[in-house]
Amino acid sequence: MKKGDTITKKAVVAGAKKLTRPQRAWISERCGLPAALALATLFSLFATATAARAGSSTNIDLSELPLEQLLKMDVTILKGHDTLSQTPAAISIVTADDIHRSGATSIPEALRQVPGMEVARVDASEWAVSARGFNDVFANKLLVLQDGRTVYSPVFSGVFWDVQGAMMEDIDRIEVFRGPGSTVWGANSVNGVINVITKNAKDTQGFLASAGGGTIDQAFVNARYGGQIGSNVYYRVYGTYLDHDSFPQPNGREADNAWQMGRWGVHLDWEASAQDLVTLQGDGYAGALHQQFTVLDFTSPTLTKQEPDLMHVLGGNVLGRWTHTFSDTSELKVQLYYDRTERDAAIFTEQRDTVDLDAQHSFAWGERNHLTWGFGYRLTRDTLGQTPQISFVPPSDTLNLFSSFAQDEVTLLPDKVKLTLGTKVEHNDFSGWELEPGGRLAWTVDDRNTLWASVTRAVRTPSRSEEGVRLEEIKPGPLVLQIAGDSDFQSEKLMAYETGYRVHPCDRASLDVAAFYNVYSELRSIEPRPPTVLPFVPATIGNGLYGDTYGFEASATLEALPWWRLTPTYSLLKEQLYKRRSSTDTSSARQQEGQDPQQQFSLHSAMDLPHNIFLDATLRYVDSLPSLQVGSYVTMDARLAWRASKNLEFALVGQDLFTPRHAEFRPTLVQTEPSDVPRSFYAKVTWHF
Repeated sequence: MKKGDTITKKAVVAGAKKLTRPQRAWISERCGLPAALALATLFSLFATATAARAGSSTNIDLSELPLEQLLKMDVTILKGHDTLSQTPAAISIVTADDIHRSGATSIPEALRQVPGMEVARVDASEWAVSARGFNDVFANKLLVLQDGRTVYSPVFSGVFWDVQGAMMEDIDRIEVFRGPGSTVWGANSVNGVINVITKNAKDTQGFLASAGGGTIDQAFVNARYGGQIGSNVYYRVYGTYLDHDSFPQPNGREADNAWQMGRWGVHLDWEASAQDLVTLQGDGYAGALHQQFTVLDFTSPTLTKQEPDLMHVLGGNVLGRWTHTFSDTSELKVQLYYDRTERDAAIFTEQRDTVDLDAQHSFAWGERNHLTWGFGYRLTRDTLGQTPQISFVPPSDTLNLFSSFAQDEVTLLPDKVKLTLGTKVEHNDFSGWELEPGGRLAWTVDDRNTLWASVTRAVRTPSRSEEGVRLEEIKPGPLVLQIAGDSDFQSEKLMAYETGYRVHPCDRASLDVAAFYNVYSELRSIEPRPPTVLPFVPATIGNGLYGDTYGFEASATLEALPWWRLTPTYSLLKEQLYKRRSSTDTSSARQQEGQDPQQQFSLHSAMDLPHNIFLDATLRYVDSLPSLQVGSYVTMDARLAWRASKNLEFALVGQDLFTPRHAEFRPTLVQTEPSDVPRSFYAKVTWHF
């Protein structure tokens, strides 16, 4: 078996001979001759791989990034100077190799690999993504960034996942911080922070193209070219396009939620000197999303009708960053970006412009202290359309956010005990001044064991929806709940207590466990008032809920063999939400508790087989969501790839393989057409030089 060998007829015959005669007959009868040959070949590869060793000539990608190197990766999301194994927080890194081998075609799909993350697909283009509870399409306690650029919407403090993305081959890593990151990132980073980091232009030189299609991802194409100007300027340009089919309804009929999306961009890195790096990048997107909304119809007995819509989305951004290195222990970063988004739907329209300036300086102060401080300013101006279903008062507004933070990493015992203290101070136009302090303690017992603990205060500041929304929600009865915002809405507050343990018992195994207890107050509620004219029930948004959540997350990595890596994860979440005595909201607490799975489990298997064959499979279990009438499910994704040469790869991917379709989430506040996630397949070819 030699590097670069391809599958030949001789190999197929040899594989078939390893099967017994009854086995060959059974496969041929039920699967046909082509499938019989394919299964025989796969059997041959497995049999040969069992005898393979790390020292053989087989191309083994797993050995290129050993477990020891993964644990020593730098973590930037806390703006400190820690490696993954020593960071005093629940942090996971989804590497470029993880994304590639998973077959993920979107950022939410890649996030499924992280313990404690709740990632549920609502329909073909919509996702519900959160960490440690409070999941929804409009989840508002998770801060999401791409290359340091905030992508959440001030309309509801959440993320429109249908327009977030990148060329997946350009993503260097996704850093996921579970728990409040408010000390450095500020408001809305209540339950977690996600930072999608793309590769430097220097690392993406040459040409890369990938294309494919299948049953749901009907067609997609990605292309990138990286070049060099002079001796110190590197650039890349890229473009992507996808055509995604509709998902089925729960009854099996096809829904109307197909979507098409195009994306393009440029990234330039200028190494101005040994101390200065200048980055300029810009991205744009345009897409069309089919959707059916449930709207009011007083001629119907249910007061509803289905309104088909072709929603158009358009946006772009440009970002500049200057990094100056004073010394090995001192660095300055200044970043400025502009972002434009447009969304035009039957029930909601938005045009938004955002300008954001951020500066950060870190330096050593003596032998025991490393200080990081910074400031920021964000201006966002919006124009929101007025429809019978959703409107805003005022329809256009300009918001200002001023912020500053300071953080000190104090070495109490060299190479053993480190204390991190910091706080974020912000001023926003809704709730005024906010203070978000926190402390983290890490004890590095030895090179293989780390214990950590933290206490943090975080807030989720009001959004445009809490202050000035006018929303009509159709309830059983039928009733029309007329929800109005409240200018006196206060920030939601959290006190979070966390602890964790990381152990690397041997070169081929690691374990990461984190436990948390979160105490929430001033949570959002919907306060109905006595109706004056049925079926209309007036209601206002209030701060009538409180409660706590607790649980733990565990993940492990095991290199069972030099060519076989296993990654199991498990998470447990318990929620206890209550209403205040003065609150008239009798349903929101139970509704929210029933929208989060109590238990989740996954097992990822990555195999590097002979003849440059790569086989990956991920088994997932997700608990039920009682308030949405979504049952628990078990499913599996699998990817089989063949690297025909150094520059050419073919892959077959199957997703959600165990059942023809299953439910993962249902529409909540805004009623769209319910959909199930179908079993799907796609083929992909990647070529680069």
